[in-house]
Amino acid sequence: MTTLYTDAGLELEQLQIEGLRQMPSWRKLQLMAAMTQTVRTLAVAGLRQRFPHETPAQRSRRLADLLLGPALASQVYGPASEGAEC
Repeated sequence: MTTLYTDAGLELEQLQIEGLRQMPSWRKLQLMAAMTQTVRTLAVAGLRQRFPHETPAQRSRRLADLLLGPALASQVYGPASEGAEC
């Protein structure tokens, strides 16, 4: 078996994989939801840093462009405001 992670030894990786295999489905879903929320939080923080003068609504629209793509975001939320392309 080859190592998936370069920063962990094979034995530690095997323990992690076994732990994931034994973990109940509801806990895996809970972890995925937490990771998804973390990614969204980091994305909004990045948008806040890149566009500090925008309103929360404008940042939400930019986030939709990032998550859905501009075409789908436009279908769902309407066209982006002037100069709001990411």
